[in-house]
Amino acid sequence: MEAGKKTDTIAAIATAMGSSGIGIVRISGSEAIKVADRVFEGKQKEKCLCHVKSHTIHYGVVKENGVVLDEVLALVMRGPSSYTGEDTVEFDCHGGIFVIKRILEAVIRAGAEPAEPGEFTKRAFLNGRMDLSQAEAVMDLIHAKNELAMRNSVRQLKGSVSSKVKKLREALLYQVAYMESALDDPEHISLDKYGEKLRGILKPVIKEIKDLIISADNGRIVSEGIRTVIVGKPNVGKSSLMNVLLGEERAIVTEVAGTTRDVLEEQIRLGDMYLRLADTAGIRDTEDVVEKIGVSRARKAAEEADLILYVTDGACELDENDKDIIKWIEGRQAVVLLNKSDLKSVVNKEDLEKFTDHPVAVISAKEKSGIKELEQIVRELFFQGKVGEDDSVVIMNVRHKAALEAALGSLSMVMEGIDNGVPEDLLTIDLMDAYGRLGTILGESVEEDLIDEIFGKFCTGK
Repeated sequence: MEAGKKTDTIAAIATAMGSSGIGIVRISGSEAIKVADRVFEGKQKEKCLCHVKSHTIHYGVVKENGVVLDEVLALVMRGPSSYTGEDTVEFDCHGGIFVIKRILEAVIRAGAEPAEPGEFTKRAFLNGRMDLSQAEAVMDLIHAKNELAMRNSVRQLKGSVSSKVKKLREALLYQVAYMESALDDPEHISLDKYGEKLRGILKPVIKEIKDLIISADNGRIVSEGIRTVIVGKPNVGKSSLMNVLLGEERAIVTEVAGTTRDVLEEQIRLGDMYLRLADTAGIRDTEDVVEKIGVSRARKAAEEADLILYVTDGACELDENDKDIIKWIEGRQAVVLLNKSDLKSVVNKEDLEKFTDHPVAVISAKEKSGIKELEQIVRELFFQGKVGEDDSVVIMNVRHKAALEAALGSLSMVMEGIDNGVPEDLLTIDLMDAYGRLGTILGESVEEDLIDEIFGKFCTGK
């Protein structure tokens, strides 16, 4: 890791470009403090930053060619106790776009290089301040769209994934070390019937890896949201429900059946959960060419969804279209919503439960009632009633899932080898392959171009 350390001093704007209360220009590298001193003049006892203590804040101005650019607070953090592990200085200045850019330009002319996207976090990784899974959690946290994603990203940043993967790797490495020691010293260390012992040791390891892979489906839902589609016959209140969930009049609502002809997509919060919600054309037999296209798109959207909200009209009798839709959503993750409870009911909850095994909720889109019950049902379907309340590890990264699947494949080869009586020295090959695959999650033995690709997705200044 030492050979990969960066020494060039870099600088970038670390806050979003726009008018704001403050803006931050970050400088990091071996010459960070010297570069900062070339443009900073303290207003207190310390005129320069070269002799100040680490993790202190100093009031002054940024100047270039004798011209004051702005009053600033200079934060000094000496390595290795900084985000990047290097000497770091941050100028907190006023948040005008022009002011921040002028200060950055002055810092660059003073000797810093413009930072590449993600270069500060990349240096933190290369300098051993965090492993690769934690570095990726930084980006996930920045892009978190809901409470669930934020909590899981924070847990990963604290090392939840790292800790789990390290324990799995330690268990594999111990077995490899034991077998290789036995092969080198067979007089003192026996491998008699060791295959069966190894099988027993690997079973819980394999189970943990499988559980992590399974959690990746929930991880996608946490980070991207639950792909949700509202379906039902025309004029049952689908668009009204969408407007209620959105909290605004987004979808057109009329008494005319078939008003919605296409798929309308929005992003909403349902309690702590995040839904990628789509309202679709009413599903029914129709001769209208345009409406037929809408119905076809509605069916396609539903087939690709994580969750189907099937809306029925409690003020009307169930007909063949209802029964066809109920049959069509069998085997899918769905909630049946009995709408228009504010009107005189012709169909009740018990009637619907005779036709479907899906949970049924009674709602009124007009009165905005029943939404809490819907929220609880969705929680039960996707998170067993909990929304990120426990400390279980959830895999949210596609790269991590691929590495776990590859490790599982190698361990399956070990188990097959034990069944076929393969010699121990050959078993260690697949064990070490699994060990290495898990290591790529932490950033060990990964190619430089992969590291560049990962950090290239970060925003500049982070």
